[in-house]
Amino acid sequence: MSEAPLPAIRSLPSWLLGRAAARGRALVAEALAGEDMRMWHHVVLSAVRDLAPVAQADLGRGVRLDPKDLVGVLNDLQSAGLVVREPDPKDRRKNAVSLTGRGARLLKRSEKAARAANDELLAPLSAAEREQFMAMLHRISATAD
Repeated sequence: MSEAPLPAIRSLPSWLLGRAAARGRALVAEALAGEDMRMWHHVVLSAVRDLAPVAQADLGRGVRLDPKDLVGVLNDLQSAGLVVREPDPKDRRKNAVSLTGRGARLLKRSEKAARAANDELLAPLSAAEREQFMAMLHRISATAD
């Protein structure tokens, strides 16, 4: 099924970026599913690895995930033995989240799968074009922060 022609819309950078982002998310989601991982689970595991031990509230702010949604993701990850939540040594009223060995191993496999999916997304570009494209994306996205 071909898409209806919408030249005015389809010539907009925002439309094209959205389409590219949707394709990228689909490729990464499929690759992560091969590791029995979902996108937000991967994001949270990666952030925990980089920040651990990290207070649950700081983790949520860091990945920009609503606290209720973060609790669900952390519950899933803890049930699977991928993270542990323990009292934060800096503030015993808070939970600190850390990776388990199993979580670190799964994250390593998931990162490899996500990189391969991103390579597939950028396959039409040469190495120089990829570098330039990434630099431009960083410049564009930096204005949003």
